[in-house]
Amino acid sequence: MSSKVYVIAQFKPKEGKEAELFEVLKALEPDAYREDGCVQYTVTRQISHPSAMNNDYPIVFNEIWKDGDAWAAHGRRQQISDFFAAHVADENGLVADAMVTAYTDEGYDYDAPIF
Repeated sequence: MSSKVYVIAQFKPKEGKEAELFEVLKALEPDAYREDGCVQYTVTRQISHPSAMNNDYPIVFNEIWKDGDAWAAHGRRQQISDFFAAHVADENGLVADAMVTAYTDEGYDYDAPIF
């Protein structure tokens, strides 16, 4: 078990904006990899495959951070704030909807006392 935080940031682009949004998100990768605590920060796009279902969020960041503090620091970076302001919050942005979720690999009672 670890203190790592696994983040899935899903983006539903506005109609006709998928390729443009992918490139904007791709541009965020290099700086993220220079952040303390960034283990993985990879933007991916949905593909058709017989073993997979498609959904309305075809662009996804797959992130791994060394801990919650590292992820929180990432979210406070100006580049990330600017992206969300310009493309998620702004009605003229590229994103119709976004969904960010965080996960752990620790069990529910991983630190319970052993008797």
